[in-house]
Amino acid sequence: MNYLDFKENMFEISCFNVNQIYVKYPNFDRNNLTRWVKKGRLVRLRRGYYSFPEFKKHTGFSYFIANRIYQPSYISLYTALAFYGLIPEAVVQITSVTSLKTATFVNEFGEFSYKTVKNDLMFGYDLKTESNDITIKFAKPEKALLDLLYLYPFYDNIEAMIDLRLDADVLHNELDLKLMNRFSIRYKNKAFEKRVKILQKAYDL
Repeated sequence: MNYLDFKENMFEISCFNVNQIYVKYPNFDRNNLTRWVKKGRLVRLRRGYYSFPEFKKHTGFSYFIANRIYQPSYISLYTALAFYGLIPEAVVQITSVTSLKTATFVNEFGEFSYKTVKNDLMFGYDLKTESNDITIKFAKPEKALLDLLYLYPFYDNIEAMIDLRLDADVLHNELDLKLMNRFSIRYKNKAFEKRVKILQKAYDL
């Protein structure tokens, strides 16, 4: 298998798995992948998933990878909160929510963390299109905040909520409180609902 021919056919897919390779090349030798990774021609994202090093410079591509290498999932929690300006810290790890088991993957594009929720809580995300026409599942700010309170039960008092250092201007001017309340009902969890009320009290929402 010639690498240049392989790249010409697979580059448009950008982030692909072994099954997609076999669709195009039924007799593909998987040993090629090991050789090309060692030579820096491919990047191994996780077992069975690969991309090309050229995509490291593409804005938002790490978010796209987060969606692709563990499905179903969407960007949420601290990564989404930082994206919307709700928390001041830049987040290095890309955090997602999934209906699969909790997992973490580390590769040349970053560290990818996935937290588990029930299948019926896999809602509340938008499809965002980046400049290079990739589409990413990204939690709405209201859902990202609720996912955080649901998955991290230690946010159960005023002090802990204040320690989140949520941006008051974003909370009061950009958050849709009616939407957040509608979303929160779908969690069907009384302890979680108490944490939502504590959040509202802590930030005078």
